[in-house]
Amino acid sequence: MASARVMAAATNATASYLLFKRSTGLNSRPQLNSLCFGLNRKRQVLLSSKRLFSCKAIYIPGDLQIKEEGQPETVDYRVFFLDHSGKRISPWHDIPLHLGDGVFNFVVEIPKESSAKMEVATDEQFTPIKQDMKKGNLRYYPYNINWNYGLLPQTWEDPSFANSEVEGALGDNDPVDVVEIGERRGKLSEILKVKPLAALAMIDEGELDWKIVAISLDDPRAALVNDVDDVEKHFPGTLTAIRDWFRDYKIPDGKPANKFGLGNKPAGKDYALKVITETNESWAKLVKRSIPAGELSLV
Repeated sequence: MASARVMAAATNATASYLLFKRSTGLNSRPQLNSLCFGLNRKRQVLLSSKRLFSCKAIYIPGDLQIKEEGQPETVDYRVFFLDHSGKRISPWHDIPLHLGDGVFNFVVEIPKESSAKMEVATDEQFTPIKQDMKKGNLRYYPYNINWNYGLLPQTWEDPSFANSEVEGALGDNDPVDVVEIGERRGKLSEILKVKPLAALAMIDEGELDWKIVAISLDDPRAALVNDVDDVEKHFPGTLTAIRDWFRDYKIPDGKPANKFGLGNKPAGKDYALKVITETNESWAKLVKRSIPAGELSLV
C-alpha cells in the first residue's frame, strides 16, 4: 500500500490562503464572491480590485499542511494541500494570487538544483503536485534547473487567446510559471511571497509559456532589486542564463530550441505585472465557466 504522511507546509513568513465553499463534481466551482477568512479566526479581509480577482486571508504558519501519497519518483506520487481541518484544497485555485503592494504567492513545484519535472496536475481533482510523464515515463530535465520554479496561483494562460504582442501565440493552458532567483533552495510545495522583476515570453512549439522572473521577499538581496535593470546589476548574467536554459533544455531530446518573443529580451516589472493581471483575469473567466474548462479540474 502506498505510504502517506502529513507534514506542515514549509513557510518562513505569513502566507495567504483562500477557502471556498465547495459543491460536488470534478469541474464544479463556486462564484468568485466567496468569503475569505483567516484560519487564525482573528482577521477577515476581503481584497476588492477592479483588476485582480483574489482575496487574502492570514493564517498561522503550520496550519496549512501537505500530504504526500505514494513514493517520490513513482507514477503514483502526489502532494496534496490540506486546510487546517484536513480537507484537501487546490494549490492552483484556492491559494490567493495577490498579497498587495506588488507581492504575490508563489508555489514551488521544482526546487532549484533538481531535475525531476514536478508540476500541478491541472486535470486531477484538487490539482495535486505530481511528476510529469511522457510516453509512459517519468520526466526529468536533462540537467538541474538552477532556480526555484513553480506557479502563480489563480492564473491561467488561455489557449484560445492569440497574443498579438507575441507573434499571435496561444496560451499553453497552464498557470503562469515563476523563476525565483533567490539564493535559498525552496522545498517542494513551499509557498513563498515574491515580487516580480521581469517577464520572458517563451514560445514552446507555438504556445506562449510566460516565465515571470521574481525574487522571494526573504532573500537577503530582495530589497536591492525592483525591476529588470536591478537584476542585471545585482544578479549579473542571470536573465541571460534563464533564457538560455529554457531555450535549450529540449535539445538533448532531439527537439528544436524554444523561441522567445518581445525581441528575445526580458520585459520589465510593469510588463510582468500586466501579464499577471491578464492571466488572473483569464483564470477568473475559467472558474466562472465563461470559458470552457475542457479536461481542467476546477476543484
